[in-house]
Amino acid sequence: MARSRPTAALILIAGVLGLWSNVCGALETPEGRVILSVSGDIGTTNQGDRAVFDAAMLAELEGRALETETPWHDGPKTFRGPLARAVLDAVDARGEQVTATALNDYGAEIPVSDFREYDVILATHKDGERMSVRERGPIFVIYPFDNHPELHRETIYGRSVWQVNRLRVE
Repeated sequence: MARSRPTAALILIAGVLGLWSNVCGALETPEGRVILSVSGDIGTTNQGDRAVFDAAMLAELEGRALETETPWHDGPKTFRGPLARAVLDAVDARGEQVTATALNDYGAEIPVSDFREYDVILATHKDGERMSVRERGPIFVIYPFDNHPELHRETIYGRSVWQVNRLRVE
């Protein structure tokens, strides 16, 4: 019995379906270890009612490198990661607030308007190195403190959650 080969029509259909999933905003399935889970009032998911991301998926989103001083570091540091608003856009977030929760279940409520008004990043790297849990990773919410002096206040510092692994949109 001869093995059948894919016909041009099947290849075309597979390609169209792949393009359609990109147009529709479908999220791929993570291939690596999941480091971020987004739930709540979102329209795009890839694992049940959640959207989950591995490091490679986050790296594909629009991001920034941001040099800034923080209250938790000596001197300026360069942080890199996806823009928080890019993550919200990727999951079709519909809420007005995000709760960022850390590995130890510490959480802070962050208005979505912060992510739209400022280039807040979900930092995965500091000074060119992936942030380990010991270094406040896997994800650290970093505001552009040096670019906006009004951000140097306790309210914003409280929203700068580190060791983030979950976002909930409400």
